[in-house]
Amino acid sequence: MVSFSLRGLFEKKKVTSPPEVAVFSRIPEGAEIIESYYVNPPFSKVTIASLREIGGEKAYFIEEVKLSPEEYRIYSTLLDIMSVEVEPPEKGGADIYRHVENEAIRLAKKYGISKRVRRLGEESWARILYYIKRDLVGFGPLHVLMSDRMIEDISVNGVNMPIYIWHRKYESMPTNLKIVDEKTLDNILIKLTHIAQKHISTAFPILDAMLPTKDRLAATFRYEVSPKGSTFCIRRFREEPFSIIDLIELGTLDEMLAAYLWLMIENRMTMMVIGGTGAGKTSTLNALASLVKPSMKIVTVEEIPELMFPHENWVQLVSRESYGLGMSKVGEISLFNLVKVSLRYRPDYVIVGEIRGEEAFVLFQAMATGHGGLTTLHAESLEHAVKRLTSPPMNIAESYIPLVNVALVQERVQLPRMRMGLSFGRRIREVYEIIDYGRYERVASWNPLTDTFTYNFRKSEMLNRIALKYGISVESVLEELSRRALLLHDLLARGIKSNAEVRMEITRYRLLNPFPAIAIRRG
Repeated sequence: MVSFSLRGLFEKKKVTSPPEVAVFSRIPEGAEIIESYYVNPPFSKVTIASLREIGGEKAYFIEEVKLSPEEYRIYSTLLDIMSVEVEPPEKGGADIYRHVENEAIRLAKKYGISKRVRRLGEESWARILYYIKRDLVGFGPLHVLMSDRMIEDISVNGVNMPIYIWHRKYESMPTNLKIVDEKTLDNILIKLTHIAQKHISTAFPILDAMLPTKDRLAATFRYEVSPKGSTFCIRRFREEPFSIIDLIELGTLDEMLAAYLWLMIENRMTMMVIGGTGAGKTSTLNALASLVKPSMKIVTVEEIPELMFPHENWVQLVSRESYGLGMSKVGEISLFNLVKVSLRYRPDYVIVGEIRGEEAFVLFQAMATGHGGLTTLHAESLEHAVKRLTSPPMNIAESYIPLVNVALVQERVQLPRMRMGLSFGRRIREVYEIIDYGRYERVASWNPLTDTFTYNFRKSEMLNRIALKYGISVESVLEELSRRALLLHDLLARGIKSNAEVRMEITRYRLLNPFPAIAIRRG
Protein backbone atom coordinates (compact mmCIF):
# COMPACT_ATOMS: atom_id res chain seq x y z
CA MET A 1 0.00 0.00 0.00
CA VAL A 2 1.42 3.41 -0.98
CA SER A 3 1.48 5.99 1.85
CA PHE A 4 0.87 9.65 1.06
CA SER A 5 2.36 12.74 2.62
CA LEU A 6 -0.72 14.95 2.84
CA ARG A 7 1.21 18.15 3.31
CA GLY A 8 3.36 17.30 0.29
CA LEU A 9 0.29 16.57 -1.79
CA PHE A 10 -1.40 19.85 -0.94
CA GLU A 11 1.80 21.77 -1.56
CA LYS A 12 2.01 20.23 -5.03
CA LYS A 13 -1.61 21.04 -5.78
CA LYS A 14 -1.09 24.61 -6.90
CA VAL A 15 -3.67 24.25 -9.70
CA THR A 16 -7.13 25.31 -8.53
CA SER A 17 -9.09 24.72 -11.74
CA PRO A 18 -9.28 21.73 -14.09
CA PRO A 19 -7.10 21.67 -17.23
CA GLU A 20 -9.03 22.31 -20.42
CA VAL A 21 -9.57 18.84 -21.81
CA ALA A 22 -13.26 19.32 -22.65
CA VAL A 23 -15.22 22.45 -23.54
CA PHE A 24 -18.84 22.98 -22.54
CA SER A 25 -20.03 26.05 -24.45
CA ARG A 26 -22.74 28.25 -22.95
CA ILE A 27 -26.26 28.67 -24.29
CA PRO A 28 -26.13 31.67 -26.65
CA GLU A 29 -28.17 34.75 -25.88
CA GLY A 30 -31.45 34.80 -27.77
CA ALA A 31 -31.71 31.00 -27.90
CA GLU A 32 -35.23 29.66 -27.42
CA ILE A 33 -35.35 27.27 -24.47
CA ILE A 34 -37.53 24.28 -25.34
CA GLU A 35 -37.02 22.01 -22.34
CA SER A 36 -34.77 21.59 -19.30
CA TYR A 37 -34.39 18.59 -17.00
CA TYR A 38 -31.95 17.22 -14.43
CA VAL A 39 -29.92 14.10 -15.16
CA ASN A 40 -27.95 13.73 -11.91
CA PRO A 41 -29.88 16.14 -9.67
CA PRO A 42 -28.82 18.63 -8.46
CA PHE A 43 -25.38 18.40 -10.07
CA SER A 44 -26.09 18.14 -13.79
CA LYS A 45 -28.82 19.61 -15.92
CA VAL A 46 -29.70 19.38 -19.61
CA THR A 47 -31.30 22.13 -21.69
CA ILE A 48 -32.70 21.68 -25.18
CA ALA A 49 -32.59 24.97 -27.07
CA SER A 50 -33.43 26.18 -30.56
CA LEU A 51 -30.59 28.26 -32.05
CA ARG A 52 -31.13 30.99 -34.63
CA GLU A 53 -27.58 30.68 -35.98
CA ILE A 54 -28.30 27.13 -37.20
CA GLY A 55 -31.70 27.96 -38.67
CA GLY A 56 -33.75 27.19 -35.58
CA GLU A 57 -32.37 23.66 -35.24
CA LYS A 58 -32.19 22.22 -31.74
CA ALA A 59 -29.05 21.69 -29.67
CA TYR A 60 -28.32 19.85 -26.43
CA PHE A 61 -26.61 21.82 -23.64
CA ILE A 62 -24.97 20.18 -20.62
CA GLU A 63 -24.66 22.21 -17.43
CA GLU A 64 -22.71 20.83 -14.45
CA VAL A 65 -22.04 22.37 -11.06
CA LYS A 66 -18.70 24.17 -10.81
CA LEU A 67 -16.08 23.54 -8.16
CA SER A 68 -14.55 26.47 -6.33
CA PRO A 69 -10.72 26.67 -6.35
CA GLU A 70 -10.52 25.13 -2.86
CA GLU A 71 -13.07 22.42 -3.76
CA TYR A 72 -11.10 21.55 -6.87
CA ARG A 73 -7.87 21.32 -4.87
CA ILE A 74 -9.48 18.88 -2.40
CA TYR A 75 -11.08 16.89 -5.22
CA SER A 76 -7.78 16.62 -7.09
CA THR A 77 -5.86 15.54 -3.99
CA LEU A 78 -8.44 12.96 -2.96
CA LEU A 79 -8.64 11.60 -6.53
CA ASP A 80 -4.86 11.02 -6.54
CA ILE A 81 -5.08 9.15 -3.24
CA MET A 82 -8.08 7.06 -4.32
CA SER A 83 -6.53 6.07 -7.62
CA VAL A 84 -3.87 4.24 -5.60
CA GLU A 85 -5.60 3.13 -2.39
CA VAL A 86 -9.15 2.22 -3.37
CA GLU A 87 -9.78 -1.51 -3.12
CA PRO A 88 -12.41 -3.25 -5.31
CA PRO A 89 -15.67 -4.14 -3.55
CA GLU A 90 -15.61 -7.47 -1.71
CA LYS A 91 -18.97 -8.58 -3.08
CA GLY A 92 -19.46 -8.99 -6.81
CA GLY A 93 -22.32 -6.95 -8.23
CA ALA A 94 -22.00 -4.27 -5.55
CA ASP A 95 -23.02 -0.69 -6.36
CA ILE A 96 -19.70 0.70 -7.56
CA TYR A 97 -20.76 4.33 -7.09
CA ARG A 98 -21.77 3.69 -3.47
CA HIS A 99 -18.49 1.84 -2.92
CA VAL A 100 -16.46 4.77 -4.26
CA GLU A 101 -18.41 7.19 -2.06
CA ASN A 102 -17.70 5.07 1.04
CA GLU A 103 -14.03 4.83 0.12
CA ALA A 104 -13.85 8.60 -0.40
CA ILE A 105 -15.28 9.15 3.09
CA ARG A 106 -12.84 6.63 4.61
CA LEU A 107 -9.76 8.06 2.91
CA ALA A 108 -10.78 11.67 3.61
CA LYS A 109 -10.87 10.78 7.31
CA LYS A 110 -7.63 8.81 7.11
CA TYR A 111 -5.68 11.71 5.61
CA GLY A 112 -7.38 14.53 7.50
CA ILE A 113 -9.12 15.96 4.44
CA SER A 114 -12.45 15.83 6.29
CA LYS A 115 -11.38 18.83 8.40
CA ARG A 116 -10.91 20.98 5.31
CA VAL A 117 -14.25 19.78 3.91
CA ARG A 118 -16.14 20.59 7.13
CA ARG A 119 -14.98 24.18 6.87
CA LEU A 120 -16.51 24.37 3.37
CA GLY A 121 -19.83 22.69 4.26
CA GLU A 122 -21.90 19.65 3.21
CA GLU A 123 -22.84 21.11 -0.19
CA SER A 124 -19.17 21.40 -1.10
CA TRP A 125 -18.55 17.79 -0.11
CA ALA A 126 -21.51 16.66 -2.24
CA ARG A 127 -20.07 18.49 -5.27
CA ILE A 128 -16.62 16.98 -4.67
CA LEU A 129 -18.13 13.49 -4.41
CA TYR A 130 -20.05 14.01 -7.65
CA TYR A 131 -16.85 14.78 -9.57
CA ILE A 132 -14.90 11.94 -7.93
CA LYS A 133 -17.55 9.40 -8.95
CA ARG A 134 -17.88 11.04 -12.38
CA ASP A 135 -14.16 10.87 -13.14
CA LEU A 136 -13.05 7.76 -11.25
CA VAL A 137 -15.73 5.23 -12.20
CA GLY A 138 -17.95 7.30 -14.48
CA PHE A 139 -17.25 8.57 -17.97
CA GLY A 140 -15.65 11.94 -17.23
CA PRO A 141 -16.91 14.68 -19.59
CA LEU A 142 -19.32 12.15 -21.16
CA HIS A 143 -20.91 11.23 -17.83
CA VAL A 144 -24.09 13.26 -18.32
CA LEU A 145 -24.61 11.88 -21.82
CA MET A 146 -24.14 8.32 -20.56
CA SER A 147 -26.56 8.95 -17.69
CA ASP A 148 -29.37 10.52 -19.75
CA ARG A 149 -31.80 7.70 -20.61
CA MET A 150 -33.47 9.92 -23.23
CA ILE A 151 -30.42 9.50 -25.45
CA GLU A 152 -30.36 6.61 -27.94
CA ASP A 153 -26.97 7.25 -29.57
CA ILE A 154 -23.81 9.17 -28.66
CA SER A 155 -21.49 9.97 -31.56
CA VAL A 156 -17.94 11.23 -30.89
CA ASN A 157 -16.49 12.21 -34.25
CA GLY A 158 -12.93 13.14 -33.29
CA VAL A 159 -10.83 15.64 -31.39
CA ASN A 160 -12.21 19.17 -31.11
CA MET A 161 -15.45 18.15 -32.85
CA PRO A 162 -18.94 18.68 -31.37
CA ILE A 163 -20.37 15.48 -29.93
CA TYR A 164 -23.71 14.57 -31.47
CA ILE A 165 -26.55 12.64 -29.86
CA TRP A 166 -29.83 11.07 -30.94
CA HIS A 167 -32.56 12.09 -28.50
CA ARG A 168 -35.69 9.96 -28.16
CA LYS A 169 -37.81 13.11 -28.27
CA TYR A 170 -35.86 15.57 -30.46
CA GLU A 171 -33.82 13.25 -32.71
CA SER A 172 -30.31 14.19 -33.90
CA MET A 173 -28.70 17.20 -32.22
CA PRO A 174 -25.24 18.65 -31.61
CA THR A 175 -24.22 19.05 -27.99
CA ASN A 176 -22.23 21.85 -26.42
CA LEU A 177 -19.43 19.40 -25.60
CA LYS A 178 -16.11 19.04 -27.43
CA ILE A 179 -13.17 16.90 -26.30
CA VAL A 180 -10.22 19.15 -27.13
CA ASP A 181 -7.41 17.01 -25.70
CA GLU A 182 -6.26 13.97 -27.72
CA LYS A 183 -5.01 12.06 -24.69
CA THR A 184 -8.30 12.54 -22.84
CA LEU A 185 -10.29 11.27 -25.81
CA ASP A 186 -8.00 8.24 -26.19
CA ASN A 187 -8.23 7.51 -22.47
CA ILE A 188 -12.05 7.62 -22.54
CA LEU A 189 -12.07 5.20 -25.46
CA ILE A 190 -9.58 2.85 -23.79
CA LYS A 191 -11.65 2.95 -20.60
CA LEU A 192 -14.80 2.01 -22.54
CA THR A 193 -12.86 -0.76 -24.31
CA HIS A 194 -11.62 -2.22 -21.02
CA ILE A 195 -15.14 -2.07 -19.56
CA ALA A 196 -16.30 -4.07 -22.59
CA GLN A 197 -13.42 -6.53 -21.93
CA LYS A 198 -12.05 -5.94 -25.42
CA HIS A 199 -8.83 -4.60 -26.92
CA ILE A 200 -8.12 -1.64 -29.17
CA SER A 201 -4.71 -0.40 -30.33
CA THR A 202 -2.80 0.78 -33.38
CA ALA A 203 -2.51 -2.88 -34.42
CA PHE A 204 -6.28 -3.46 -33.98
CA PRO A 205 -7.76 0.03 -34.50
CA ILE A 206 -11.39 -1.02 -35.14
CA LEU A 207 -13.72 -2.21 -32.39
CA ASP A 208 -17.27 -3.52 -32.21
CA ALA A 209 -18.24 -4.47 -28.66
CA MET A 210 -20.93 -4.57 -25.99
CA LEU A 211 -20.66 -2.68 -22.70
CA PRO A 212 -21.89 -4.37 -19.47
CA THR A 213 -24.95 -2.10 -19.66
CA LYS A 214 -25.73 -3.80 -23.03
CA ASP A 215 -24.94 -0.55 -24.86
CA ARG A 216 -23.25 -1.22 -28.20
CA LEU A 217 -19.85 0.37 -28.84
CA ALA A 218 -18.28 0.89 -32.27
CA ALA A 219 -14.93 2.68 -32.34
CA THR A 220 -11.75 3.56 -34.24
CA PHE A 221 -8.46 4.26 -32.47
CA ARG A 222 -6.41 7.42 -32.97
CA TYR A 223 -5.38 8.32 -36.53
CA GLU A 224 -5.02 4.79 -37.89
CA VAL A 225 -8.27 4.85 -39.87
CA SER A 226 -9.74 8.27 -38.97
CA PRO A 227 -7.96 11.55 -39.81
CA LYS A 228 -9.74 13.35 -36.94
CA GLY A 229 -8.42 11.10 -34.17
CA SER A 230 -10.26 8.52 -32.09
CA THR A 231 -13.96 8.16 -32.85
CA PHE A 232 -16.72 6.09 -31.33
CA CYS A 233 -20.46 5.67 -31.35
CA ILE A 234 -22.46 4.26 -28.44
CA ARG A 235 -25.92 2.88 -29.18
CA ARG A 236 -27.89 2.86 -25.95
CA PHE A 237 -29.73 -0.26 -24.82
CA ARG A 238 -33.06 -0.18 -23.01
CA GLU A 239 -32.85 -1.79 -19.57
CA GLU A 240 -36.25 -3.37 -20.22
CA PRO A 241 -36.61 -4.29 -23.90
CA PHE A 242 -39.82 -3.30 -25.66
CA SER A 243 -42.56 -5.89 -25.33
CA ILE A 244 -45.23 -6.40 -27.98
CA ILE A 245 -47.54 -4.23 -25.81
CA ASP A 246 -44.94 -1.45 -25.74
CA LEU A 247 -44.80 -1.52 -29.53
CA ILE A 248 -48.61 -1.32 -29.69
CA GLU A 249 -48.56 1.68 -27.35
CA LEU A 250 -45.85 3.37 -29.43
CA GLY A 251 -47.87 2.70 -32.59
CA THR A 252 -45.24 0.53 -34.29
CA LEU A 253 -48.11 -1.88 -34.92
CA ASP A 254 -51.64 -2.31 -33.58
CA GLU A 255 -53.45 -5.10 -31.73
CA MET A 256 -54.76 -6.88 -34.83
CA LEU A 257 -51.38 -6.93 -36.56
CA ALA A 258 -49.73 -8.11 -33.31
CA ALA A 259 -52.32 -10.90 -33.04
CA TYR A 260 -51.55 -11.96 -36.64
CA LEU A 261 -47.80 -12.10 -35.95
CA TRP A 262 -48.44 -13.98 -32.68
CA LEU A 263 -50.43 -16.64 -34.55
CA MET A 264 -47.72 -16.89 -37.22
CA ILE A 265 -44.98 -17.48 -34.63
CA GLU A 266 -47.12 -19.98 -32.72
CA ASN A 267 -47.36 -21.99 -35.94
CA ARG A 268 -43.62 -21.80 -36.57
CA MET A 269 -43.83 -19.51 -39.58
CA THR A 270 -40.61 -17.83 -40.68
CA MET A 271 -40.27 -14.04 -40.58
CA MET A 272 -37.88 -11.33 -41.66
CA VAL A 273 -37.89 -7.74 -40.40
CA ILE A 274 -36.63 -5.41 -43.15
CA GLY A 275 -35.63 -1.79 -42.66
CA GLY A 276 -32.93 0.87 -42.72
CA THR A 277 -30.65 2.10 -39.95
CA GLY A 278 -32.58 3.20 -36.88
CA ALA A 279 -35.86 1.68 -38.07
CA GLY A 280 -36.21 -0.37 -34.88
CA LYS A 281 -35.68 -3.80 -36.47
CA THR A 282 -33.96 -5.35 -33.44
CA SER A 283 -36.61 -4.06 -31.02
CA THR A 284 -39.33 -5.62 -33.16
CA LEU A 285 -37.38 -8.88 -33.49
CA ASN A 286 -36.97 -9.01 -29.71
CA ALA A 287 -40.70 -8.44 -29.14
CA LEU A 288 -41.61 -11.13 -31.69
CA ALA A 289 -39.20 -13.63 -30.10
CA SER A 290 -40.95 -13.16 -26.75
CA LEU A 291 -44.15 -14.58 -28.35
CA VAL A 292 -42.56 -17.99 -28.95
CA LYS A 293 -44.21 -20.71 -26.84
CA PRO A 294 -42.32 -21.47 -23.59
CA SER A 295 -42.09 -25.14 -24.61
CA MET A 296 -40.29 -24.30 -27.87
CA LYS A 297 -36.50 -24.23 -28.04
CA ILE A 298 -34.83 -21.08 -29.33
CA VAL A 299 -31.24 -20.69 -30.53
CA THR A 300 -30.10 -17.12 -31.21
CA VAL A 301 -27.03 -16.22 -33.26
CA GLU A 302 -25.58 -12.69 -33.04
CA GLU A 303 -22.37 -10.76 -33.51
CA ILE A 304 -23.19 -8.60 -30.49
CA PRO A 305 -25.67 -10.03 -27.92
CA GLU A 306 -28.53 -7.55 -28.20
CA LEU A 307 -31.56 -9.85 -27.94
CA MET A 308 -33.11 -10.33 -24.51
CA PHE A 309 -36.48 -11.94 -23.86
CA PRO A 310 -38.05 -14.04 -21.08
CA HIS A 311 -37.46 -17.55 -22.42
CA GLU A 312 -35.77 -20.34 -20.45
CA ASN A 313 -35.32 -22.89 -23.25
CA TRP A 314 -32.92 -20.56 -25.05
CA VAL A 315 -29.34 -21.08 -26.27
CA GLN A 316 -27.53 -17.81 -27.02
CA LEU A 317 -24.56 -17.98 -29.41
CA VAL A 318 -22.24 -15.04 -30.14
CA SER A 319 -19.58 -14.83 -32.85
CA ARG A 320 -15.93 -14.10 -32.13
CA GLU A 321 -13.37 -12.17 -34.14
CA SER A 322 -9.96 -13.61 -34.94
CA TYR A 323 -7.00 -12.69 -32.79
CA GLY A 324 -4.35 -13.38 -35.44
CA LEU A 325 -2.32 -10.78 -37.32
CA GLY A 326 -2.38 -10.09 -41.05
CA MET A 327 -4.42 -12.53 -43.14
CA SER A 328 -4.53 -15.09 -40.34
CA LYS A 329 -7.99 -15.89 -38.96
CA VAL A 330 -6.85 -17.72 -35.83
CA GLY A 331 -9.71 -18.34 -33.43
CA GLU A 332 -12.40 -16.72 -35.56
CA ILE A 333 -15.95 -18.02 -35.03
CA SER A 334 -18.28 -16.56 -37.64
CA LEU A 335 -22.05 -16.32 -37.83
CA PHE A 336 -21.84 -18.95 -40.55
CA ASN A 337 -20.18 -21.39 -38.11
CA LEU A 338 -22.70 -20.61 -35.38
CA VAL A 339 -25.79 -21.01 -37.58
CA LYS A 340 -24.45 -24.42 -38.64
CA VAL A 341 -23.86 -25.38 -35.00
CA SER A 342 -27.32 -24.14 -34.00
CA LEU A 343 -28.98 -26.88 -36.07
CA ARG A 344 -27.32 -29.50 -33.84
CA TYR A 345 -29.35 -28.15 -30.91
CA ARG A 346 -32.66 -29.27 -32.44
CA PRO A 347 -34.18 -25.78 -32.23
CA ASP A 348 -37.81 -24.94 -32.93
CA TYR A 349 -36.69 -21.42 -33.84
CA VAL A 350 -33.33 -20.18 -35.10
CA ILE A 351 -33.05 -16.41 -34.63
CA VAL A 352 -30.21 -14.55 -36.36
CA GLY A 353 -29.81 -10.94 -35.20
CA GLU A 354 -28.96 -9.72 -38.71
CA ILE A 355 -27.98 -11.58 -41.86
CA ARG A 356 -25.34 -10.01 -44.08
CA GLY A 357 -23.27 -12.81 -45.57
CA GLU A 358 -22.91 -16.52 -46.09
CA GLU A 359 -24.76 -17.32 -42.85
CA ALA A 360 -27.97 -16.48 -44.76
CA PHE A 361 -27.53 -19.64 -46.85
CA VAL A 362 -27.38 -21.87 -43.76
CA LEU A 363 -30.39 -20.12 -42.22
CA PHE A 364 -32.43 -20.75 -45.35
CA GLN A 365 -31.30 -24.39 -45.29
CA ALA A 366 -32.59 -24.59 -41.71
CA MET A 367 -35.93 -23.11 -42.73
CA ALA A 368 -36.11 -25.62 -45.61
CA THR A 369 -35.88 -28.48 -43.10
CA GLY A 370 -38.80 -27.25 -41.03
CA HIS A 371 -37.16 -25.01 -38.43
CA GLY A 372 -38.79 -21.70 -37.61
CA GLY A 373 -36.65 -18.69 -38.45
CA LEU A 374 -36.58 -15.04 -37.39
CA THR A 375 -34.06 -12.48 -38.58
CA THR A 376 -33.52 -8.89 -39.70
CA LEU A 377 -32.08 -7.57 -42.97
CA HIS A 378 -30.88 -4.09 -43.82
CA ALA A 379 -32.90 -2.97 -46.87
CA GLU A 380 -35.39 -0.24 -47.74
CA SER A 381 -38.05 -2.47 -49.33
CA LEU A 382 -38.93 -6.11 -49.91
CA GLU A 383 -37.68 -5.88 -53.51
CA HIS A 384 -34.30 -4.57 -52.35
CA ALA A 385 -34.18 -7.25 -49.67
CA VAL A 386 -34.74 -10.01 -52.24
CA LYS A 387 -32.01 -8.53 -54.46
CA ARG A 388 -29.59 -8.59 -51.53
CA LEU A 389 -30.53 -12.16 -50.67
CA THR A 390 -30.01 -13.44 -54.23
CA SER A 391 -26.71 -11.57 -54.75
CA PRO A 392 -23.20 -12.22 -53.34
CA PRO A 393 -22.23 -12.83 -50.60
CA MET A 394 -25.59 -14.38 -49.56
CA ASN A 395 -26.34 -16.16 -52.86
CA ILE A 396 -29.76 -17.49 -51.90
CA ALA A 397 -31.39 -19.37 -54.80
CA GLU A 398 -34.59 -17.77 -56.07
CA SER A 399 -36.46 -21.00 -55.33
CA TYR A 400 -35.56 -20.59 -51.63
CA ILE A 401 -37.02 -17.07 -51.23
CA PRO A 402 -40.56 -18.40 -50.39
CA LEU A 403 -39.04 -20.11 -47.33
CA VAL A 404 -39.55 -16.71 -45.68
CA ASN A 405 -43.28 -16.79 -45.00
CA VAL A 406 -43.76 -13.22 -43.77
CA ALA A 407 -41.72 -10.05 -44.42
CA LEU A 408 -42.22 -6.92 -42.30
CA VAL A 409 -41.01 -3.62 -43.78
CA GLN A 410 -40.31 -1.19 -40.95
CA GLU A 411 -39.32 2.48 -41.16
CA ARG A 412 -38.69 5.48 -39.02
CA VAL A 413 -41.39 7.93 -40.14
CA GLN A 414 -42.76 11.42 -39.59
CA LEU A 415 -46.11 11.11 -37.84
CA PRO A 416 -49.24 12.96 -39.03
CA ARG A 417 -49.91 13.97 -35.41
CA MET A 418 -48.04 13.91 -32.12
CA ARG A 419 -48.11 10.60 -30.27
CA MET A 420 -46.81 10.30 -26.70
CA GLY A 421 -45.18 13.71 -27.18
CA LEU A 422 -43.27 12.59 -30.31
CA SER A 423 -43.55 13.87 -33.86
CA PHE A 424 -41.74 10.84 -35.32
CA GLY A 425 -41.86 7.12 -34.69
CA ARG A 426 -41.19 3.64 -36.00
CA ARG A 427 -43.90 1.96 -38.01
CA ILE A 428 -44.31 -1.40 -39.72
CA ARG A 429 -45.29 0.13 -43.03
CA GLU A 430 -46.10 -3.07 -44.90
CA VAL A 431 -46.50 -6.75 -44.17
CA TYR A 432 -46.06 -9.19 -47.04
CA GLU A 433 -46.62 -12.89 -47.33
CA ILE A 434 -44.12 -14.41 -49.75
CA ILE A 435 -46.00 -16.92 -51.87
CA ASP A 436 -43.26 -17.45 -54.46
CA TYR A 437 -40.28 -15.64 -55.92
CA GLY A 438 -41.70 -12.41 -57.37
CA ARG A 439 -45.17 -13.10 -55.94
CA TYR A 440 -45.77 -11.16 -52.73
CA GLU A 441 -49.19 -10.65 -51.14
CA ARG A 442 -49.52 -7.49 -49.04
CA VAL A 443 -51.75 -8.37 -46.08
CA ALA A 444 -51.31 -5.20 -43.98
CA SER A 445 -50.13 -1.63 -44.44
CA TRP A 446 -49.77 1.60 -42.48
CA ASN A 447 -51.70 4.70 -43.56
CA PRO A 448 -49.41 7.76 -43.08
CA LEU A 449 -52.38 10.19 -43.24
CA THR A 450 -54.29 8.69 -40.32
CA ASP A 451 -51.56 6.74 -38.50
CA THR A 452 -53.69 3.59 -38.67
CA PHE A 453 -53.30 0.11 -40.14
CA THR A 454 -55.41 -1.58 -42.81
CA TYR A 455 -55.58 -5.32 -43.48
CA ASN A 456 -56.30 -7.83 -46.20
CA PHE A 457 -56.27 -10.96 -44.06
CA ARG A 458 -59.04 -12.67 -46.04
CA LYS A 459 -56.50 -13.08 -48.86
CA SER A 460 -53.85 -14.38 -46.48
CA GLU A 461 -52.18 -17.53 -47.78
CA MET A 462 -50.58 -18.22 -44.39
CA LEU A 463 -53.87 -18.03 -42.49
CA ASN A 464 -55.34 -20.37 -45.10
CA ARG A 465 -52.45 -22.80 -44.50
CA ILE A 466 -53.11 -22.70 -40.75
CA ALA A 467 -56.82 -23.40 -41.37
CA LEU A 468 -55.93 -26.40 -43.57
CA LYS A 469 -53.39 -27.62 -41.04
CA TYR A 470 -56.03 -27.88 -38.30
CA GLY A 471 -59.01 -28.73 -40.49
CA ILE A 472 -60.96 -25.59 -39.62
CA SER A 473 -62.37 -22.72 -41.65
CA VAL A 474 -60.53 -19.49 -42.40
CA GLU A 475 -63.41 -17.72 -40.64
CA SER A 476 -62.50 -19.59 -37.45
CA VAL A 477 -58.89 -18.44 -37.78
CA LEU A 478 -60.00 -14.82 -38.30
CA GLU A 479 -62.20 -15.06 -35.19
CA GLU A 480 -59.18 -16.28 -33.25
CA LEU A 481 -57.23 -13.24 -34.47
CA SER A 482 -59.99 -10.96 -33.17
CA ARG A 483 -59.98 -12.67 -29.76
CA ARG A 484 -56.22 -12.32 -29.46
CA ALA A 485 -56.39 -8.67 -30.53
CA LEU A 486 -58.96 -8.04 -27.75
CA LEU A 487 -56.62 -9.65 -25.21
CA LEU A 488 -53.70 -7.45 -26.33
CA HIS A 489 -55.95 -4.37 -26.19
CA ASP A 490 -57.00 -5.32 -22.65
CA LEU A 491 -53.37 -5.77 -21.55
CA LEU A 492 -52.54 -2.29 -22.84
CA ALA A 493 -55.59 -0.79 -21.10
CA ARG A 494 -54.55 -2.46 -17.82
CA GLY A 495 -50.96 -1.22 -18.13
CA ILE A 496 -49.48 -4.72 -18.38
CA LYS A 497 -46.43 -4.06 -20.54
CA SER A 498 -43.32 -5.76 -19.17
CA ASN A 499 -42.14 -8.81 -21.10
CA ALA A 500 -42.49 -11.09 -18.06
CA GLU A 501 -46.08 -9.97 -17.32
CA VAL A 502 -47.12 -10.15 -20.97
CA ARG A 503 -45.66 -13.63 -21.24
CA MET A 504 -47.68 -14.79 -18.21
CA GLU A 505 -50.92 -13.39 -19.64
CA ILE A 506 -50.31 -14.94 -23.06
CA THR A 507 -49.52 -18.33 -21.48
CA ARG A 508 -52.72 -18.11 -19.41
CA TYR A 509 -54.69 -17.30 -22.56
CA ARG A 510 -53.25 -20.34 -24.35
CA LEU A 511 -54.25 -22.61 -21.45
CA LEU A 512 -57.81 -21.26 -21.26
CA ASN A 513 -58.29 -20.94 -25.04
CA PRO A 514 -56.29 -23.74 -26.69
CA PHE A 515 -56.10 -23.21 -30.43
CA PRO A 516 -57.40 -24.89 -32.58
CA ALA A 517 -59.46 -26.86 -30.03
CA ILE A 518 -61.49 -23.74 -29.12
CA ALA A 519 -62.12 -23.03 -32.82
CA ILE A 520 -63.27 -26.61 -33.46
CA ARG A 521 -65.66 -26.48 -30.50
CA ARG A 522 -67.07 -23.16 -31.63
CA GLY A 523 -67.37 -24.49 -35.18
